[in-house]
Amino acid sequence: MSRADDRCSFCGKTRRGAKMLITGISGSICENCAEQAFNLVREELKNKKDGKFLMDEKEFPKPNVIKRFLDEYVIGQDDAKRYLSVAVYNHYKRLTQKETGDDVEIEKSNIIMVGSTGTGKTLLARTIAKKINVPFCIVDATVFTEAGYVGEDIESILTRLLQASDYDVESAQRGIVFIDEIDKIARKSDNPSITRDVSGEGVQQGLLKLLEGAVVNVPPQGGRKHPEQRMIAVDTKNILFICGGAFDGIEKKIAQRLNTRVVGYTTSLNTNAVDRSNLIKYITPTDLKSFGLIPEIIGRLPVLTYLSPLDREALKRILTEPKNSIVKQYVKLFEMDGIKLTFDRDVYDYIVDKSIEFKLGARGLRSIVEAIMMDAMFEMPSGTQNDLHVTLQYAKENFENSDVNKLQIA
Repeated sequence: MSRADDRCSFCGKTRRGAKMLITGISGSICENCAEQAFNLVREELKNKKDGKFLMDEKEFPKPNVIKRFLDEYVIGQDDAKRYLSVAVYNHYKRLTQKETGDDVEIEKSNIIMVGSTGTGKTLLARTIAKKINVPFCIVDATVFTEAGYVGEDIESILTRLLQASDYDVESAQRGIVFIDEIDKIARKSDNPSITRDVSGEGVQQGLLKLLEGAVVNVPPQGGRKHPEQRMIAVDTKNILFICGGAFDGIEKKIAQRLNTRVVGYTTSLNTNAVDRSNLIKYITPTDLKSFGLIPEIIGRLPVLTYLSPLDREALKRILTEPKNSIVKQYVKLFEMDGIKLTFDRDVYDYIVDKSIEFKLGARGLRSIVEAIMMDAMFEMPSGTQNDLHVTLQYAKENFENSDVNKLQIA
């Protein structure tokens, strides 16, 4: 007489007739039934309304909703927020475009954002990733080289996107990629050279097929370390690319272009109307070409927007207002040790003034606050004091005694 665990509880196959029989507390399952159960569960999860990358047209966040969400985390930069919000919303609509028989196919609008360091390019990308419901990844353009040279292949961009989508190719093919430091792959010189520009123009040429849309064979573990691995085919036609870069020194190119018209009645009028403190707002694709981006890649990044330099008022707001502001982060850190942290209002002014001297934008704020709070963060967790009030005198003494103060630009 056979026992219950000697046969599959689903198909009745005996232990002798099955290659494998997995026994549980009150039943067993053979390898065929286990495989079918796995496929059923995977398909059910994929079709669930709350699936990670499944979108409903009625649930699309509208551009003004996306911008309001960005406003909670990023101060200022309204123009860049509007461009990003519209681009992401149009990306959603493009993914669900229905066949209407009119042969109108919506092209994707890849974006390039230009702004000096610390103005919020990467923060905008990271913040918008919280709101959207498609796979999203951030990659750094500085690590890429042409195939055959030390560095990473262009295809590793899509490897990161596959990882963000849990290797679901269909989801990855409607994702968004943020390529940071795009200015670091600018052509080094307009003059031909006997040496190859393997991390500049060569990388730009490699990016063309990704930005335009092509089926790319992607190594799931990164190509050069595992050349024997099986490739995954990814179609980039529906992947939205957002590029960002500081383009340090491009203001000189803009200034030269604005002053080229030396003949005409309107020359002096136009020159006087130029905001010389924020030349980046006048950027055009021509300036990107003169900086070192090739015309082909500029054409595949049709939406050009800018991030304005941060003034004193904006830096002060960044310090305290956003949901994850620097001050709130340190208050949270001390709160986790049972310590109440407070600041005098004039401490914020001091931090902002020092940040302007460093000329590092919002990133300089974090360095200065870290220098001021370092001694307290080292001593207080093991002490008995349960509150700390930071005065202007305390901030000045701690910052002036720190190593960070030695970096101050004269």
